[in-house]
Amino acid sequence: RPTAVSNTPGPASAMARAAAAEAFSRRLGAAVRGLSGAWYNRHMAAADRAIRARLPLVDLVLEVRDARVPATSAFELLHRRSPEEPDVRLLVALNKADLADKSETEKWVAFMKQRGCSCIAVNSHSRGSINELLNAVRGRIREIKLGVSDCTGTVLLVGIPNVGKSAIINAMHQIGRIGAAEKGKLKHATVSSHPGETRDISGYKVASHPNIYVLDTPGVLSPIFANDESGPRLVLTGAIKDSLVEEYEIAQFLLTVLNLRTECREWENLNLDGDKSSFADAIPTRSCHTKRQYSSDHTQDFIVRAVRQALSETIASFQGDLGNENDLRRLVEIQFTHLQNAFRISAETIEDRNKCVAVKLLNLYRTGRLGHYTLDHVPDFRQEVAA
Repeated sequence: RPTAVSNTPGPASAMARAAAAEAFSRRLGAAVRGLSGAWYNRHMAAADRAIRARLPLVDLVLEVRDARVPATSAFELLHRRSPEEPDVRLLVALNKADLADKSETEKWVAFMKQRGCSCIAVNSHSRGSINELLNAVRGRIREIKLGVSDCTGTVLLVGIPNVGKSAIINAMHQIGRIGAAEKGKLKHATVSSHPGETRDISGYKVASHPNIYVLDTPGVLSPIFANDESGPRLVLTGAIKDSLVEEYEIAQFLLTVLNLRTECREWENLNLDGDKSSFADAIPTRSCHTKRQYSSDHTQDFIVRAVRQALSETIASFQGDLGNENDLRRLVEIQFTHLQNAFRISAETIEDRNKCVAVKLLNLYRTGRLGHYTLDHVPDFRQEVAA
């Protein structure tokens, strides 16, 4: 009889689990590849050409990446330029750092700097974080302009869809204009949780002395990925619209990611009675003010607590081998059943129930309510240098 899965697996067990989870990644990756770059429409192709034309004309390129996938979310257009094209002055912003593993983000920033690339971690919803980014941009412009304070610098903001470019430029624009001598009506970029909302290139003033203008650009995602892992990770983090892929498949992949991490095992003692005393730090709350709780709102703290406990209990009680692909698939199916109760879902068909679970689960992950995860591992810089 199989025994319950150990909470402290050895190296061999960890490798077997990773191999089993890879099957879910391959299945989702095949679904993404089957789209044949359906997200790369004529608007994105036009944006690609416009960005390429402007790269040599600006003083600085600010590349925004997703801190959860710092390598996967790299803006490929910058890295497939021909040798004849001039080098660009680059500053990389790892946005959504509040949703990623803090220690991993620090490693990524250090890795980027080791490679000679300026890099900063950013939370576009934090005024202090945006101030740090704005100061970094000012510093780079002053370096480029040789310290002249009354000059004008131009910055091209680039990135793949849904990494938070518009949220960053709005925050920078607001802070910059408040601190500027002239005040006026603020022009905001369109911010959306759906990829592909920005359609054209717009300019925004973000600082004075020196005067700095940032050009916001549409997100551009290559129709061809560098490796098989890129597609699933981009879908999971929201760079590719969920409408192009079944949410159920994306959520299955998410559960395999969560099942391989230790965080779920630390939720085992969560209770469902709404007591926050022991877990106030474990579950990010929506507001410091007390709000009436509705069971239909899956973002309420007591629902999130129920979801976390359901995941923890299913892992702890599972009689099977997570290094076996079939057993891992069985655990995921069990978790979907338990999550239907946690989310208070009462749809008639199993397909509808699974879709509701998937949509709600993905939303909790993408807003950091299930913890902070970094999906891209930091390369070994010494091995890169040796290679």
